[in-house]
Amino acid sequence: MNKRVPAFLILFCMLTANASAMEEHEPHFLFFQADQFEYRAQDGRDSLKWDAQGWYGGDYDKLWLKTEGEKPAGGKTEKAEAQVLFSHLVTDFFDVQAGVRYDPEPHPRRGYAVLGVQGLAPYYFETDAALFLSNEGELSARFEAEYELLLTQRLVLQPSLEINLAAQDTSARGIGSGVSDIELGLRLRYEIRREFAPYIGVNWERKLGQTADIARRDGEDTDVPSFVTGVRFWF
Repeated sequence: MNKRVPAFLILFCMLTANASAMEEHEPHFLFFQADQFEYRAQDGRDSLKWDAQGWYGGDYDKLWLKTEGEKPAGGKTEKAEAQVLFSHLVTDFFDVQAGVRYDPEPHPRRGYAVLGVQGLAPYYFETDAALFLSNEGELSARFEAEYELLLTQRLVLQPSLEINLAAQDTSARGIGSGVSDIELGLRLRYEIRREFAPYIGVNWERKLGQTADIARRDGEDTDVPSFVTGVRFWF
């Protein structure tokens, strides 16, 4: 068993201990947001998708929880992950994040050490980039970006992009080396309140390179468009 993740867990415990020792005068807040909580219509393969994150802390140091996954309608969960991260503000707009990730699905299960950055890029693009090192020594990366275009005070158009990369083949999980997949989304939401906004939109997933070859070999689609409807909420 690769020992790098357990060693990183020790470092993560030290970081979270440091977070708990933050100066008492710094106010702490609790925030949670479900950016995607939606039903995806995919030509007879409908599914439920969630993507949410929350944090507790102050202006400089935070403890994060991130989770996302997908479950076929009427079936068992196919994809699920959870991350626990400690973040520190390094510029006015970006945090450095470090912690752990666990994927209970798909099998075989994986644990990861995580190192990334998250924040607001120029022109108000919200970005999240991370490196993942699994307990089996597999290195991968993910980049996410989204933008909010205010059509009116309540109507918001949100394009989004996600790219996943892998340094080596993990055929047991259907992943090949290189750029493994890309996901594009476009959602139009109406903010009944700032904290609660139903939306509709479209989403497109495409497997690439060796990952696409593995999917074809296993009889899976490499190109998955879908119509989505859901709700975005935060508190």
